[in-house]
Amino acid sequence: MRIGLYPGTFDPVTLGHMDIIERASKLVDRLVIGVAINRDKGPLFSLEERVEMIKAECASIKDTEIVVHPFENLLIDCARDVGANVIVRGLRAVADFEYEFQMVGMNRALDNTVETVFLMADARRQAIASKLVKEIARLGGDVSKFVPGAVEAQLMEKYGR
Repeated sequence: MRIGLYPGTFDPVTLGHMDIIERASKLVDRLVIGVAINRDKGPLFSLEERVEMIKAECASIKDTEIVVHPFENLLIDCARDVGANVIVRGLRAVADFEYEFQMVGMNRALDNTVETVFLMADARRQAIASKLVKEIARLGGDVSKFVPGAVEAQLMEKYGR
């Protein structure tokens, strides 16, 4: 069984994330969405809210089994915990590649049995970043082009709009 792990903070889940999830789901038998508990980032949404957002947005994906799994340990340990033999990462720009290249090297040093696969972001989604989406929402801008409708409503609620 091919098990993929797509990790991220998903604060919030964006249309870019969903593009990678939908495409990755066609490559594996089970796709685990690893929701990182990263206290240093100070997420806008609680872990529970992020998990529920992803579950709701992935409910219609039928190509593969989708599992949402929070984690706070090393990514490679999370991969082992869920039985993943591949880590899926999305790339938007050259800057993403430089960071991801380092991560792959470190993960391979920790466990060379887990491969990493990169999926290029769809050209229409390359500029989307959760950090920027939150900033636009906070300042009253329109985020409907960047996040699913239900996520947009949750963002507006968080910012009192």
